Formats: sequence, structure tokens, C-alpha cells
Amino acid sequence: AFVRSTTAHGRITGIDLDAARATPGVVAVHTGADLMAAGVKPIPTAPAFKRPDGQPMAAPPKRALAHEVLRYVGEPVVAIVADSRAAARAAADSVFVQTEDLPVNVDPVRALLPGAPVLWEGAPDNISAEMRHGDAAATEAAFARAAHSVSLALVNQRLAPAPMEPRSVLAWMDGERLTMRLSSQMPTGVRAGLVDAIPGLTADNTRVVVGDVGGGFGMKTGIYPEDIAVGWIARTLNRPVKWQAERLEDFTSAVHGRDVISRAELALDAQGKVLALRVRSLANVGAYPSTTAVAIQLLIGPWVATSVYDIPVIDFRFTAVLTNTAPTGAYRGAGRPEAIYITERLMDAAAREMKIDGSELRRRNMIRPEQMPYTNAMAQVYDSGRFEQILDQGLQLADWAGYAARQAESRARGKLRGRGIATFLEWTGGNVFEERVTVDVTADGFIEIGSATQAMGQGIATSYVQLAVDVFGVPPERVRIVQGDTDRLNGFGSAGSRSLFTGGSSVRVAAQRTVDKGKELAADALEAPVADIEYREGRFTVAGTDLGIELGALAGRQPEGHLFVDSTSSVGGPTWPNGCHICEVEVDPATGVVEIVAYASVNDIGRIVSPAIVRGQIDGGAVQGIGQALCERMVYDRDTGQLLSASFMDYALPHADGFRGFKTAFDTSIPCLNNPMGVKGVGELGTIGATPAVVNAVVDALAGPGGLGRDAERVQMPLTSEVVWRALQRRDFGPPVFEQPV
Repeated sequence: AFVRSTTAHGRITGIDLDAARATPGVVAVHTGADLMAAGVKPIPTAPAFKRPDGQPMAAPPKRALAHEVLRYVGEPVVAIVADSRAAARAAADSVFVQTEDLPVNVDPVRALLPGAPVLWEGAPDNISAEMRHGDAAATEAAFARAAHSVSLALVNQRLAPAPMEPRSVLAWMDGERLTMRLSSQMPTGVRAGLVDAIPGLTADNTRVVVGDVGGGFGMKTGIYPEDIAVGWIARTLNRPVKWQAERLEDFTSAVHGRDVISRAELALDAQGKVLALRVRSLANVGAYPSTTAVAIQLLIGPWVATSVYDIPVIDFRFTAVLTNTAPTGAYRGAGRPEAIYITERLMDAAAREMKIDGSELRRRNMIRPEQMPYTNAMAQVYDSGRFEQILDQGLQLADWAGYAARQAESRARGKLRGRGIATFLEWTGGNVFEERVTVDVTADGFIEIGSATQAMGQGIATSYVQLAVDVFGVPPERVRIVQGDTDRLNGFGSAGSRSLFTGGSSVRVAAQRTVDKGKELAADALEAPVADIEYREGRFTVAGTDLGIELGALAGRQPEGHLFVDSTSSVGGPTWPNGCHICEVEVDPATGVVEIVAYASVNDIGRIVSPAIVRGQIDGGAVQGIGQALCERMVYDRDTGQLLSASFMDYALPHADGFRGFKTAFDTSIPCLNNPMGVKGVGELGTIGATPAVVNAVVDALAGPGGLGRDAERVQMPLTSEVVWRALQRRDFGPPVFEQPV
């Protein structure tokens, strides 16, 4: 059990461990000082970004156990090892951590004000890193000549990933080798973190094993402080050590998502053509920013900010700010939902300003097929896309033309009806395009395929089986997928919707290479030229004869008793899945309750391998995005830094009975050109499109007759009944936002 900080910012002046050590069943008690003395290193931060002064990115050392200074509520301070969970908890409750309280700041705007409390001396202005993109002068000129411009203050609130299964870690020594079993999307990354932090560990004497994972959503990428502590303790005591996070611990100390506040502006000419996009954002990266967390907000999100639109000029300024909150990191979509939300909110605001249909304004600005391959203002290259085609299908699926009648019917029942649209794209792949796959055919005819990508509930193993069956022509039950063992395979893992188009493409290539190698071996066994060998449904034959040999039998003839192929292959670049999501809502003006009454989406994800899995990914992702729009929000007390939403009693997840009228369609006519299967990433697409579609629908409802007019654009997520009701009463418009000019 871990003793965690109950203060958001303080200097450790003493830790009373006597009662804990005297608790029956306690084996050991460790502090940050103990780990420091043993040479355990902090989690490294790569200097990939810079501060405004040109110095490397600033990040306090993130240790397995806090040492000297506490920087957020929930930070692990003491590790209690006992022979039962009850004893460990009892001992943890008896620990007294003495602190000298320091000033607290959880707000990135306040953190940048003169005289704000300094979280770490390495960043006296509380700025971890900053990036600027585009051409500020050209953007200013575009705004100067624009016929129309719109400006919005927007909040992408902090979210808890909340997977079904909290984190869990089990570590033990097998001789001189450390083995760790845990719930992770990136086994190799965890092993690298252990080796880097714990003296004496190497890649050869460290093994990480991952079994079933009850959801990741990005939260389970990379290594956590608790993983290092458990590994070091198991190695030090030479005993198995287990830690299972309680839900409270995941709320307070697992990485959170989003948390970006922005001022965004769009300039348009008289016909509605976008001339320039300008965004100024502050990203609250918490107390211990990682390279990944900073990259998500300062680089990856901006890659897609211009989306499916031909926007020639941009001026982006993104600042990663340190605060006394838990670190942020990857969460489903990782920067792309934040960027797309900003752009799609601006598009609706511009349509309202110009008094034209939102779908028409989007159509006027879409990149045309003949512009492909298209390089956007962030120098990202789209290989393919027919965005207007997807828009047309979306409008038809949603019955866009029939909306007026539905709106009138809702009004007759005393409800405010609104509709929202989001046309968008996303980047997938994590920019890691190479993948190693092994294929092992046994003498009994089973085919075992190994991959370093990781199943975490997204069904990737099922898709891999289908891809293998397509090549080998054997029953699915003859194919086994092996993942999650660094003794077998190592690689990037699963993140950024890369598993199918990168890992799946490599599975297909490896399977085909196995068949090709089998033909060579069969030619030798059957005493025939390789050119005459044919393969079909698990059997090699000599063309035009009945002479042949089964795949398993051929494997059994080999000196090793099996046929093994080690294959590494690459795809040509990222994929750019895209979609048109349209939502209709009803708002009860008496209570502020928002109900989604229709949701239609048309999605371009290239070739589909597993239709049921794809539909589950799109619809499940959409519901997750709807959760951000309507109900989810992490809240810290402004003065004390205490987390006020640390349980499901205070943090609301969307319920399945809150949605009706889902229609989901796919356009498979536009294959990706960067991989041999033509597939595009799908795991995060629904999340990215849902949030702006739903919020645009609610804003539309509130801006309509008898509503708030343009003031409706001031409401901020999550659009709970209280937020909506207060807005309708013109009492307030949601949480404070970044109001400074760009």
C-alpha cells in the first residue's frame, strides 16, 4: 500500500514511521530517501521541447516516491510492504507525514501571473515548454482584410480516463531476473522505464508480462512511479510484491486527459472562405509533465487543427504550464479532440455570424480530392480523402433537410431542439511505422503469431486472426495470437490507433512471407520447382498434380520441428481517418437537462477488417466523447488543491440509457495509400467527432428562438443540467475561461 500526499504543495519536514513498522504483518517500510540512497532514478524526460527562453523543457524530477517536496494530492510518499493487504493498509493509515505548507496553484492562468507561486525552481515562470507554429504576420494581415471574424474562449476540461480495470502490478524475482506482470498498453516501454530507474536491471534480466487489460484509453501507456517502487521492492526483498490500485488512487494519481483553455479566432472573406486560424492555448500539464504530455498539446494536436479544411495561414501559440495537479498524458484522441473541438466550434460560430448553414460553410472550405496528396499548414501530408463525399452521406443519414419539422415538433412539447455537426479528420500512428511480427507454425498445424502491439479490449487479436486466416486459409481456431511478453517480442505497443494499420499490416506481410518460405521448403520436400508450388487452405501442392504436403507436416519436417519466420515491415506513413458526425438534442428549459435524440455518423476508415469491432470502436468512442460534452469533469479546489471529483459519486460517466437514435455508417471506397491493406486507424475517431457535434447541437438549441442568442457560445463543457439551466437564467456560463486576448 502507498501512503499518498494529502497536501498539494509542501516541503517534507519529517515522516513518522514507528507505528507503521510496529504493525503486525509489516515486512518493510520505504520512503523516497531510501530509494534515493539506493540509486533509484527519476522517470526521465526527453529534452524534445524548449521553454520561451530557449532552455530545455522544464520538468521536476518525477520519482517513484516523493522526496523533500510534495507537488500534488495523491503523489506517492511511502511504500508499505506487508504480508496481507489489510496489514499494509493499517500500517499506511498510521504514517504521519509532517510538511511545511507551500502556496498552491491549480489554475494555469493564475500560474502565469506575476508573483504566482513557483512549483519548481527550474521553471520560475511555471512554464514547462512552449511552441509557436505558422506565420504570425501573414495571419495578422489576413485578419486585417477579412470580411468576417469570430473569436471564442473555449475550455477542454480535465478528464479521468476511468478504464474498467484500475492499475495493477505484480513483481517477483526468478533467480536474478525481475518479472513484472501489470496492466499496460506498452510492455516494452515499462521494461525500459524499469531498466532506466532501478540499478542492476538490464533488458536481459527484466521481463514484463501483460495479460488481459480491462481498458487503457491512453492512461496505461508508459511507466508509473508505483511500477518502479514495486519492482525495486520485489528485487530488494527477493519476494513477490503485489499492488492493486483502488479507484480513488487512479483518480488522484493516474494521468488525466485534456485540460486546455484557449482563445481561438477565425478570419473569413465575404464568401465564407477561411483566410486564417489563430489559437492561443494554455495546457495544464500538472506537476510532473512528461515528454508525451507536452507533445500531445504542443505538437500532435496542432497537426490536425486545420482538419479537412483548406486553411492557408495559421498562428498557433501553445504553452505547457506547471500546476499542483496530477500529471496529464495520453487520453483517447490525445490532442486531436482538443484541436478539432476548437475548429468545429469556430466553424459553427462563423456560420451563425454569416447567417449561413453550417454544413454549407464547411463545404466551401473543404480540401478537394484533386488536391491530394495535400500538405496542411502544419506540414502534415494527407495521402487521401474525399471529405465532401463524406459530408453528403452524413447529411443524408441524419436527414438534415427534415430538421425544421423535428424542431417544430420539439417546440410544441416545450423543448428546445438543436443540431450540431462536425466534419473532421485525425492523425493516427504515433509516427512509429515499423513493426516486427513472428510466425511459428507447429507440427500439429497450429499457427502462432507474435506481436508487440497490445490487446486492451479493442479486439485487435480477433482482427489479427482474421488477417492470418485470409492468408493461410485455415480455420480461425488454428491461429493463436501472442502479445504482452517482452521475452517474446518488443516494440512500441498500442497507442495512437496504430495497431491495425501498422501491426495488422505487418501480420499480413509476415503471414505471406511464411507462405512464401513454405513454398520453398515444399518444393524441396516434393522435389518440384518453386514456381510449380501452389498453396491453398493449409496445403502445398504441385500444380496440376495431387502431390502435396500439409502446412503442419511441412513444419514438422524442419530440423527444429517447426516453421518459424521473423518478419519486420513498415507502412509508408500515418493514416488520416475522417468523418461527418451530426447530433440532435432536446433541452428542457425548465431543468436544463440535455437529451441526445439523434446521432448520425459517416466514417471513412478505409478497408474494414472486422465490422463488429469497428462499429463498437466508433460508437463506444462517440459515447466517450459525449461524456466530455455533457457530464465529465475533474475538479480541484482552487485554494487547497484537493481533488473534489475523486470517485464516481462526484465524477459522472455517460450511461448507455442516455442516448437513442444512433445511426452509424462507413465509406470504404477511399483506401489509405500508406499501407498494403488500405486501412485507417479507428479507435479514437468517434471520440474526436462526438464532442464538438454534441456541444454545437446544445449551443444551437440555446441560441434559437427564446434562447440566449450569441451568448449561447459562452457556455463551457461539461454541459450538465446545472450549467445549461444557469446559462438559460443568464446567471453564468460555466467555469472560468482564458479571457486574455490572443
